[in-house]
Amino acid sequence: MFPCIDTLGAASAHQRGLIYGRQAQSRIQHSVVTYARLFAACGIDWASACERGMGFESVIAQVDADLMDELRGMAEGSGQTLGSLMALNCRTEILPPTFFTDEPQLAHAALAANHAAGLPDWLAQATWDGALKDGECTAMGVTAAASQSGQAWLAQNWDWMGRQREALVVLHTQGPSGQSITTLTEAGMLAKIGINQSGFAIGLNILRSVRDGSRLGVPVHVLLRHLLDCRSVAHVRERLQALQTDLGLGFGAASNVPCADAQGQAVCFEVSPAGWAELAPTDGVVVHTNHFVCETLVGEQAPVGPGLSSHSRLVTAGQHALQTPIGQANLEHFLRDESDGFLSICRSPDPSVPPESRVESVAGIIMQTHPPAMWVACDVPSRVAFEPVPLAKAAIHA
Repeated sequence: MFPCIDTLGAASAHQRGLIYGRQAQSRIQHSVVTYARLFAACGIDWASACERGMGFESVIAQVDADLMDELRGMAEGSGQTLGSLMALNCRTEILPPTFFTDEPQLAHAALAANHAAGLPDWLAQATWDGALKDGECTAMGVTAAASQSGQAWLAQNWDWMGRQREALVVLHTQGPSGQSITTLTEAGMLAKIGINQSGFAIGLNILRSVRDGSRLGVPVHVLLRHLLDCRSVAHVRERLQALQTDLGLGFGAASNVPCADAQGQAVCFEVSPAGWAELAPTDGVVVHTNHFVCETLVGEQAPVGPGLSSHSRLVTAGQHALQTPIGQANLEHFLRDESDGFLSICRSPDPSVPPESRVESVAGIIMQTHPPAMWVACDVPSRVAFEPVPLAKAAIHA
């Protein structure tokens, strides 16, 4: 299992960050090196990425000032600059709308600047950089009505650069209401995929909008941490509406946020700089990959290259969604589906691509909402078992 970092005993948000930063120091550095090269492939050197990340400071403070205190503590504990932590947590917003295309980027100047700053290039020996413009995730939410056990489920594979498996941590933390949160995330990030003591579960599928980076807005990974304090799908609707309309912040980049709750509901929320929309379940099940599906947002879709199998994976995921009622064994089978080869729901690294840049299913995650529970496959799911993840103490007794 990935290292577990428990910050629930901390007296303040700053102390939570200190604990996180100290215990995940080497993994945070791993994330920095990974993303410095990823941004460079898009023509953005690390110093510029940090500067862009810092531009979101006031937005994050308006969402939850404690999160900025936590990030400052994380920077202090890890020995990183605050800008580096901001770049990690705003990575989706910094990546350009063209990230999923095969358009060549002018990376040489950015790589030279990173080298001068002492950042190693883990792709220095690679002859092909195209895999860096690729990323996939497939998610399924199951309502109580479509579940074998009468409770909602959320499951997904997180597909990304295989080297980031070495940066993953399980973080036990808390939301503003005081309830405990367990999230599997990349070291240095506030949250990613997780569940709280109320049995509310959340996931992530990256999307690309033509307007990504065109405005400041709530960064996706900050949004995930913020929403992990919710108690239900209905509560998420309220939070999204408040961020979009009441606070006027909106969202800095596109993503899909699949959710499920202990009341038996499951839904996907697509967010983008143009707004947000909701994808309801069909016959009790909702599936999503890496392109816009909601009618009001499909026009926001940025171009994607042929290496992104989002539409074909959605069709395959839809076939699994028909196999109701669905239980844990069905979800494991879904996340292990290799029927589309190297572009499957369960994605093995393509041996024709240099090892450093292969995209694969870094981990698989299944979450039960009542009682709250999480299982994680710590490698390509077809290769390993799904292991139970100990939840934060308060969640265990929820």
